Amino acid sequence: MTQRLCSMTGFARESGTLGDGTAFAWEMKSVNGRGLELRFRLPPGLDALEAPAREAAAKRFKRGNVQIGLTLKQEGRAPLSPDMAALDRMVELAQALATRIGAEPPRAEALLGLPGIFRAEQAEPTEAEEEARRAVLLASFQRALSALWDARAAEGARLATILTALLDEIAALCAAAATEAATQPEAQRVKLMDSLNALLGEAGRTRFPEERLAQEVALLAAKSDVREELDRLGAHLAAARALVTEGEGAGRKLDFLVQEFVREANTLCSKSASVALTRIGLELKAAIERLREQAANVE
Repeated sequence: MTQRLCSMTGFARESGTLGDGTAFAWEMKSVNGRGLELRFRLPPGLDALEAPAREAAAKRFKRGNVQIGLTLKQEGRAPLSPDMAALDRMVELAQALATRIGAEPPRAEALLGLPGIFRAEQAEPTEAEEEARRAVLLASFQRALSALWDARAAEGARLATILTALLDEIAALCAAAATEAATQPEAQRVKLMDSLNALLGEAGRTRFPEERLAQEVALLAAKSDVREELDRLGAHLAAARALVTEGEGAGRKLDFLVQEFVREANTLCSKSASVALTRIGLELKAAIERLREQAANVE
């Protein structure tokens, strides 16, 4: 089984026929889940299948809510024969009731229509037959598990393409943010110089010293420096790409990385000193949210 990205979403159906002609079908439906939750729906008398089936499923999947159902359908109908003991009891009760209330004795067709009077003529299976029956059903269950895994892997391949495109979008926005951030110190210097000179002019004073202005701009630049955030976003991007490529077991790690993406994007927006950088930061947060939605589907 090749390691690749798997979704938690999938469906599989596997059917067959038992030795006595009984048709059966396994159906499995898997959706997102924080951990692995297996829910079984088995016909009466086949509860013993759940333990080995649960163990087999837990070896194949790590996350997801998986509903597993087995249905049986008897081909044809077994011959019926009257249960004479049950019929005798019904006749006795009916006659006693008729005598007590003064009614006519019940008609034969009415008695024969009562539930439990007829039963199917079907021999009880031997232990060897039961064991063979369970073996056939469990072998079919394994095939259904493989089909479900294939379905989840196929969905995972589609997810990998979407995730890669979103990571590319985030990388492009980070590059745009870096370019815009590089222009912030000079823009801040010009803006601050114009504001201070306007205030000084109104007060009738000389222009603000360039040396002092440089100090003030340096302080502002330090407060609005987003290089560390962009560096960390770059590291998170590399880690996320590796997870998408490696595939198996990537879901929880991607969930954690998305939280880190959100934290850095929020800090970048709070430090922004320009409308352009804020706009890029908001686009970045929107792309990260789309990444979160898709990463939630990964096993």
